[in-house]
Amino acid sequence: MIVKNQDREKSGNLIYGIHAVAEAAGAGKKFERIFIQNGLKGENIRDLKLLLKERDLEYQYVPAEKVSRLAPGRNHQGVAAFLSAVEYASLADVIANAFERGETPLVLVLDRITDVRNFGAVCRTAECSGVHAVVIPAKGGAMVGPDAIKTSAGALNRITVCKEDHLVNALRYMKNSGLRIVSCTEKTNDLMFGRDLQGPLAVIMGSEEDGISDELLTMSDDKIRIPMAGKIGSLNVSVAAGIVLYEVVRQRLGG
Repeated sequence: MIVKNQDREKSGNLIYGIHAVAEAAGAGKKFERIFIQNGLKGENIRDLKLLLKERDLEYQYVPAEKVSRLAPGRNHQGVAAFLSAVEYASLADVIANAFERGETPLVLVLDRITDVRNFGAVCRTAECSGVHAVVIPAKGGAMVGPDAIKTSAGALNRITVCKEDHLVNALRYMKNSGLRIVSCTEKTNDLMFGRDLQGPLAVIMGSEEDGISDELLTMSDDKIRIPMAGKIGSLNVSVAAGIVLYEVVRQRLGG
């Protein structure tokens, strides 16, 4: 299912072929994903991989079928890539700028949320609720492409997104900057209502399947959960994010 969601992103930001990907990398373009077919050999592919390494751009090896499915009927030469549909920001700049403007930082961290439509819906809610930045991992997250932008109702063109190589390091930086780290998780008995969410804050949301990774939970200052009365036991992550973020809004407005 995840592969199908990613493959639907091929309209608008897909490029293919060794030369095209090399040209984009050389021009300083940002990438969401770079795929190289398993077992490719030759001087051109060696030069491309060297260039990607010099530009600190990660790529992954995939079966030939994957590349052909992304660029059917095209002379892709075993290489395909998705260009970033948004410009990513520096987390340090986002937090510093918020403090300089006299605002109380609110950051949303998304851990292992891979479904494109859930991701887009979460970003839409984040933009509406005044989140300063959505932080996503460089690996293991949804692709930020046309489907995500469409599902976000254009919010991804307005909200700041930070892509971090390691979420642990991002959390550590935010803690050192004075933000409280709050995880929304079922692994606690503490309900979200009644908790103080008014200060500088980073809220972590995890996937419906895997939740928040133990490493990030360990770094959290607080763990909260949404009360559940039904038998299903969990909410769609975009709905859960909306409930938590608007509790933050309610508290900050003095409601």
